Amino acid sequence: MPENPTLDPSVADRLKRDEHGLVCAVVQQHDTGEVLMVGWMDDEALRRTLTSGRATYWSRSRQEYWRKGDTSGHVQHVVSVALDCDGDALLVRVDQVGVACHTGTRTCFEAGGDLGAVVGDVA
Repeated sequence: MPENPTLDPSVADRLKRDEHGLVCAVVQQHDTGEVLMVGWMDDEALRRTLTSGRATYWSRSRQEYWRKGDTSGHVQHVVSVALDCDGDALLVRVDQVGVACHTGTRTCFEAGGDLGAVVGDVA
């Protein structure tokens, strides 16, 4: 019987997880830089993402793994995954097929809407 695969220890040791064992994953369209969504990954979701070429997340509400696009067809093909300097956030660069948000909009931030922040001066 094959051994249960785990996240590479050299990666796992660099992660700073929250109290639920999760790391925030910011998802970005690889060619435009558009921020599509934010998801959450534990070690297993990250392992699946790094080894399958498809983005997998941990659903905090359903308490289960979900691979983006399995039910909607709106697949995220992984281009790269990077860890931030503190080890507490991932940048998942993808080629998004269709919409990223469950509401049917291209991005979750489009669906959430602008909050009307004061725009600062650009140097």
